[in-house]
Amino acid sequence: TPDQKRNMVAALQSRGHVVAMTGDGVNDALALKHADLGIAMGSGAAVTKAVSRLVLLDGKFSNLPGVVAEGRRVIANIERISRLFLTKTTWAMTLSVVFGLALWSFPFLPRQLSAIDGFTIGLPAFALALLPNPQRYLPGFLRRSLLFCVPAGLVIGGLVTALDVLVHSQAGWSTSQGQTAVSILMSITGLWVLAALSRPFTALKTAIFAAMVIGFVGVFTVPLTTDFFGFAQLDWAHLQLPLMLGAVGIALIEAVQQVVSRILVRGAKAQGAKA
Repeated sequence: TPDQKRNMVAALQSRGHVVAMTGDGVNDALALKHADLGIAMGSGAAVTKAVSRLVLLDGKFSNLPGVVAEGRRVIANIERISRLFLTKTTWAMTLSVVFGLALWSFPFLPRQLSAIDGFTIGLPAFALALLPNPQRYLPGFLRRSLLFCVPAGLVIGGLVTALDVLVHSQAGWSTSQGQTAVSILMSITGLWVLAALSRPFTALKTAIFAAMVIGFVGVFTVPLTTDFFGFAQLDWAHLQLPLMLGAVGIALIEAVQQVVSRILVRGAKAQGAKA
């Protein structure tokens, strides 16, 4: 009966399950409405299709695996990509607060930031969003994202601030050289954030990351791009400082990634034990 079908759905939901219900008749409408995902046949009753979240127009159950895969791809990739943008938001806010309160000039030009964003966020985010991703959805998206993005963003913001202080405290640095050093540091740490969030690596992800590294090298070495973005050619004496701080940033971001991974694994085990 309709009530029995609805009670089956409610019983599964009370045990923590996400419930899908399929049907095509009027008797299925009540259960379809209460299920987390109601799936109606295209040839079913009008009321059944009205209360469902998904309608199989051709009435073929064989389409459902593709539907599930597409949903997982969209949700999982949005979570991965959002971490790139939230990390940038964190270090951008950090720099705005620090440099604003200290009344310092900003350590890079807007067009230089556009170049860095291109190969650390914009282009890889577009590519990663289109890749298949079989990861199941798990509640707690905001917590998982902030656990990584906030400390990683603070690391980048702190290192950029430290580099700017060191540049201004030493002789022999021009304004364009200081901006270039800061941009190199932000590029190195931004690429490592991209690497951390792209794991596990596949052949396609490796190719995407390699292309972004090539773009990073090209932006700072090709005369056309260096002139356009206002970068200066740094000799080894000036290049050592951003490279050393970049290595520190890589180590700290990797530590953040490892700690967050352990916290999430422990949380997943605890939820599994409760279930």
